[in-house]
Amino acid sequence: MRAYVAFIKKEGLELVRTYKLLLMILIFFAFGVMSPLMAKLMPDLMSQLVTEGIEISLPEPSAIDSYAQFFKNLTQMGLMVIVLMFSGTLTQELGKGTLVHLVTKGLAKSTVLLAKYTVSGLSWTGCLLLTFVVTYGYTVYLFPGDEISHLVYSVGALWLFGLFLLALSLFFQTLVKSQATSLMFVALCTGGLFFVNLFPRIQEVSPLKLVTDNVAMLNQAYDLSSLITPVLITLGWTVILLIGSLVIFRKKQL
Repeated sequence: MRAYVAFIKKEGLELVRTYKLLLMILIFFAFGVMSPLMAKLMPDLMSQLVTEGIEISLPEPSAIDSYAQFFKNLTQMGLMVIVLMFSGTLTQELGKGTLVHLVTKGLAKSTVLLAKYTVSGLSWTGCLLLTFVVTYGYTVYLFPGDEISHLVYSVGALWLFGLFLLALSLFFQTLVKSQATSLMFVALCTGGLFFVNLFPRIQEVSPLKLVTDNVAMLNQAYDLSSLITPVLITLGWTVILLIGSLVIFRKKQL
């Protein structure tokens, strides 16, 4: 346990020293500010683009538009940023040989993997919370009185999918030697999810439901029980990927 905590501190210090933590904070803070502002300003921006003789009628912006922009930013860019930041957390150290000395001194390989996943998961959690708090504050200020349903569940679904992607990234880092290759496999798997998601029956149980139904979840009529199966499947695959990573890494020659 002591080695696990020490390695977490080491990973955290590396995030600070390489300015990755600062960069993530700035990016996700910007997402938090942009979401409600874009929702508020979009009608005015669209009106500036309209030429003479063409009329575009847009509804008044509301809190739902702010959160729609929030989920759009996080699912299209936020998840990508997190995966990119941690896609080389293991492959880079394996390439440099920095782990050899620690492992030969008695540090368990499982400790290395679990600590790296913990730090990436905590970073994702912190960044998501930062974005959400900023978005929530600005949304309440810009759209007072608007009621939103199931917001916590919707954000929680996004959070769980992010943990799944981080586990997927770590799994491929135990298999391949380069950051670019691990990223390619993560992209291929994500693309595969989108492909099988074309089939209606799979849509209802796919992990992608956690990041495609976020805005729909904000409707009071949304049936939250429909999330039980995709949540369990996503949790199951996350655990399987982590266990697979541990098994492969223990047998891997450093």
